[in-house]
Amino acid sequence: MDEIVAEYIRRTVLRIPRSEIGEMLTTWGFLTESQLKSINLHQMKENLSQEVVQLCKENGATIKHAANLDIIYNYAHRDKKNWTVYKMTREEGDENVIFDWVDFKNKFKTSLRLLLRNVTITFKKYEDNSMWIRVAWGLQFNKPNQYKPTYVVYHSQTPYVFICHSIFRSCRTLLFQALLAATSYSDIQEMDLKSRCLDSLKDIVLKRCNQKVETFNPRPLQERNSILENVDPRIIQEDKKKKETIWKINEEDFGNGPLPKLQHAQYKLETVFKSKPELGILNDKEPFRCLVTFSSPHLLEALKSLAPAGLAAAPLSRLLTCIVPDAKNSFKITEKKGGFSHGHPEQ
Repeated sequence: MDEIVAEYIRRTVLRIPRSEIGEMLTTWGFLTESQLKSINLHQMKENLSQEVVQLCKENGATIKHAANLDIIYNYAHRDKKNWTVYKMTREEGDENVIFDWVDFKNKFKTSLRLLLRNVTITFKKYEDNSMWIRVAWGLQFNKPNQYKPTYVVYHSQTPYVFICHSIFRSCRTLLFQALLAATSYSDIQEMDLKSRCLDSLKDIVLKRCNQKVETFNPRPLQERNSILENVDPRIIQEDKKKKETIWKINEEDFGNGPLPKLQHAQYKLETVFKSKPELGILNDKEPFRCLVTFSSPHLLEALKSLAPAGLAAAPLSRLLTCIVPDAKNSFKITEKKGGFSHGHPEQ
């Protein structure tokens, strides 16, 4: 077994939490049942990693096997990475394309290796009908860097691709070409939607959320009242009707189910000063720019709590409540005649 492969497996095992090592090695499926039973999971992790490496040497592990273990680890800890959503489009008349996973993998590998030979490509399909693709990039005279791979997640029959990448611009172009060739789409564009929570990004773009007003189902009055009233009967709720109104407006904006987990929302404002000579303010051709970022471990839940807590008026600005319906958490607000527009994608 190559020493590069051995070192990569050793480092991967060291990253895995001790409580998950046995399960992940079993899921990996590379070691035999007797080999798995022989591993002492309670020894020091460095010794444990060396023991796993020795067993892998006996089985003749390759970089493909090491990459597969890496995918298993990153799938289990997918929220440790920053994911960006991309959307693919087809030309009119090409909607009825038959999809096949074997064909997808063959076209992806052929397209990528046609222009770049020093690359390691690994696929792993999961039960939610998603394909995880791991691409380790190498330059013309260098072997692929296994420690800075690109992770791509694609769901069949959808135009959405989720990418966590450490990648050169030239390699990104090659990756996009390979995806388009494998999926029979004609174009791919980055959406203004990013998060560490991959599952939440999927919920947003695949419309699994209940935020939209037309799907709003208000909580039963009795349930709302029980939440509004304090357990201590000596405390009297003031403006109870007003609080119920705020609660209703809040649920119309955010729904009454679990919200997708996003960590930030970013707003870029671009405007110009109005000319007011009497106040000494003159028009300037150079626009005034401002960047506002809201951040939280769970931003949407934090925004939803503002009005009921009395920290903001209800309803909240549409710029804050349109994140899920518009599938964006990065906005560029530009001035137009008669008002502002927030529908322009970030440049």
